[in-house]
Amino acid sequence: MLQLSMVRFSRGSYILMEGNAPNDRIYIIRQGQVLCSRENSSVGEPPYILGPGDFVGVVPCMAEHTQIESVQAQTDTICISVKREQYPELIASNVAVALKIIKGFAKRMRSLNSMLAQLTLKNDISSSAEHLFEIAAYYERVGLLNCAFFGYYHYLKACPDGENFETAKKKFIRMKPHVLPLEELHLESTPELLKSYKKDTLIMSECQGGSEMYIIQEGEVHITKVVDDKEVTLAMLKKGDMFGEMALLENKPRSANAIAHTDCKLMTVNRSNFDKMVTTQPQLVARLTTTLADRIWSMNRQLTNALLHDPYHKMVDMLALQLEKTRNTSDRQFTTPFTIMDLAAMCAINAAEVRTCLEKIKNDARLKLNDQNKIVVSNCAAIIDIAVTLRKQMYAKK
Repeated sequence: MLQLSMVRFSRGSYILMEGNAPNDRIYIIRQGQVLCSRENSSVGEPPYILGPGDFVGVVPCMAEHTQIESVQAQTDTICISVKREQYPELIASNVAVALKIIKGFAKRMRSLNSMLAQLTLKNDISSSAEHLFEIAAYYERVGLLNCAFFGYYHYLKACPDGENFETAKKKFIRMKPHVLPLEELHLESTPELLKSYKKDTLIMSECQGGSEMYIIQEGEVHITKVVDDKEVTLAMLKKGDMFGEMALLENKPRSANAIAHTDCKLMTVNRSNFDKMVTTQPQLVARLTTTLADRIWSMNRQLTNALLHDPYHKMVDMLALQLEKTRNTSDRQFTTPFTIMDLAAMCAINAAEVRTCLEKIKNDARLKLNDQNKIVVSNCAAIIDIAVTLRKQMYAKK
């Protein structure tokens, strides 16, 4: 039987502190109010108040990363304490709790996505289906014709009266002989639960309608955004990772692109089997919660990264973020799975800046490139410490 404890916090006391080590529990507010805030108010969400029925500490607890905000009791407060290992049992007996947390995460991620686009790409996110044409045109320009074809298809479907309809139609017809067979591009949703995608094909596109979530069974998937003819990589996903949950949970257009970085096999989860999963598979729902928590933590760190001005500092900080995400935080050597160009895409750094950064990396004894041009870190802990110093210096100047 699930046994939970009550914890009391006096007015003015801190329940969680930004930057501290991850806690091993979440708190459900039973009585009172708390203030959630960040040291640098220009990063992430503005301060906000939570009260009875709300949750705090879920992101750092489930993601097992450092605290991303401080939580201070505004009144005498009573919380229910739930240990990380108790979470599956909690949601097994209370589906509403799981849905509230997961839907709250989806809403939070959509907000963070918008902030990240504004800071990284200096632009707002477009939710208009017209943006599908811009996405397709970008992929056509960089030579990813399968992705472009997918984008033009969904633009034509969503915008029959669009200002670019005739142009998109001509491009679509012209490209058709030069792309993969239609059944391999998965232009429309199909009922099978396991689907295969070829390398450099779009699984889903920004602004596209959709109601499926995906779980990677084999291969790698990159999550990206295209704004003003530039692309930024939001995440690099591998076997076991999930994506596409925001459209499934909120019934809104996709907020990012998912591209098969290698040949992939994906399990699809639609609204019907998601509802069944929530009630019958608490362990899988707990894993989804952990995935979303980890993504929110990473996006908060990416927002901080976007405020760094020096391109090389941005790349060092982004490298540290990737090391933290993969739990490579010791003083040992580690060969990363990405190249300089991969890292630059995560920071939206242009080609000229990349060349300058490459020279600095060649002169940095802590970093080198192997025969496959993958970045090798000689001491992971040292890179993370340097990134912490860079962020503190940035905060001190504000």
